[in-house]
Amino acid sequence: MELLFVAVGAAIIGTIVRYTVPGRDSHGTALIPAVAVVTASILWSAFTWAGWAFDGGWIWTITLTATVAVTLAVAFLLPRRRRAADARELDRLSRTA
Repeated sequence: MELLFVAVGAAIIGTIVRYTVPGRDSHGTALIPAVAVVTASILWSAFTWAGWAFDGGWIWTITLTATVAVTLAVAFLLPRRRRAADARELDRLSRTA
């Protein structure tokens, strides 16, 4: 049940990041929230498998903090890489015409 709460919290974090970080026109609407949910779910599962108590404070703190960090990194890096890839492709297509 706690995994559901983690996933909902991560989706909220991902939605906030999506609408506060510039460059959201270069990726889909659900990508950043999905990255947040996947990151939080993997971390939560790994920590519980490692024996951390699901009702402890550290598992929540580390999972959600790492989710914010990963989601912000993807939200800032993805538009730059997308613009660079689009420019390379435009250059390639312009030369072949």
